Amino acid sequence: MATTRPATSPPDLMSVRHKVSAALTRFLDAKDEAAPGAELLYLTSTLRAFLTGGKRLRSVLCVYGWQAAGGDGEMTAAIRAAASLELFQVFALVHDDVMDDSDVRRGRPSAHRALAAAYTDNGGPHGRAAAHGLGAAVLLGDLALVWSDEFLHTAGLDPHRLAQVLPLVAEMRSEVMYGQLLDLQTTGRLTGDVETALHVIRYKTAKYTVERPLHIGAAVAGAPPAVLDACTAFGIPLGEAFQLRDDLLGVFGDPGKTGKPVLDDLREGKATVLMALAVQRASRAERKTLSGLVGRSDLDEGQAAEIRAVLDSTGARQTVEEKITARRDEALAALDEAPFPEETTDQLREIALAATERQT
Repeated sequence: MATTRPATSPPDLMSVRHKVSAALTRFLDAKDEAAPGAELLYLTSTLRAFLTGGKRLRSVLCVYGWQAAGGDGEMTAAIRAAASLELFQVFALVHDDVMDDSDVRRGRPSAHRALAAAYTDNGGPHGRAAAHGLGAAVLLGDLALVWSDEFLHTAGLDPHRLAQVLPLVAEMRSEVMYGQLLDLQTTGRLTGDVETALHVIRYKTAKYTVERPLHIGAAVAGAPPAVLDACTAFGIPLGEAFQLRDDLLGVFGDPGKTGKPVLDDLREGKATVLMALAVQRASRAERKTLSGLVGRSDLDEGQAAEIRAVLDSTGARQTVEEKITARRDEALAALDEAPFPEETTDQLREIALAATERQT
């Protein structure tokens, strides 16, 4: 049910990423020039590194949400709104890595590890390095959050449009905090509760990563309710499929390709749908393997291989693949009924396929 095409075609993925990156660079350059002291560059240099790379999925979806709602021509406000989501994502990732005590993010040291190393490189005592890294990372995340707000409020939106966007941003932030809390509460508890695991990914990922960025971009263009509803119909199943894929990559993926460690989730005892299915179906011996190994902070690759064998033998891995396919197909079917321009529908279809592609 795609509508007629707009006067100009929607920007492609690379174009959106380039425009968002350029906007972020200009913003941070201005912040560095206006910094009250050179010390702030200690944080902004780490922030710049964190903003390098990544798929920029949220910002791309924000711009496509704008296009889906009829946005056309001058897109500065949409790009700045999208870039504000990238800064919020840095806040979320930095604090997430602090909570999880993660060593690596996107194939590089996590922010608190990088800041700890920079502290000792600059002559700080090694005994204070870990505490300093954690404290500095919290400040870095807070700074990214504050600047995310500033970026959005200076995006050039008129008061009416800003009033439409801000409640969606607030809801997105509240939802992802709720999802993070659920994740924190369920981690380390080895259960067969698939429904709770699905509830976590809906709030931690599906709404935050796909639905709300689409909503925010659409609101920048003054979207009517029908467009927002179509964004939800597409975004929720795709976001769930995306996280289910990420959970598989967190156990079976190639870190060299994904930049994601394959022991962290198992060491932390993440309560994923994958693990819940395995617990449900495991034999007594298999359950003993899982309970004895999942959540061990010293888990090695050989022990991880034993866990993976259970995930395969119980059919949990295959069932997650089927859930990914079902949700991807649901998202694609929603696109067929969405009142979006044809080119935007095509771009979103490509994103759906790429985000759920089998890589394990």
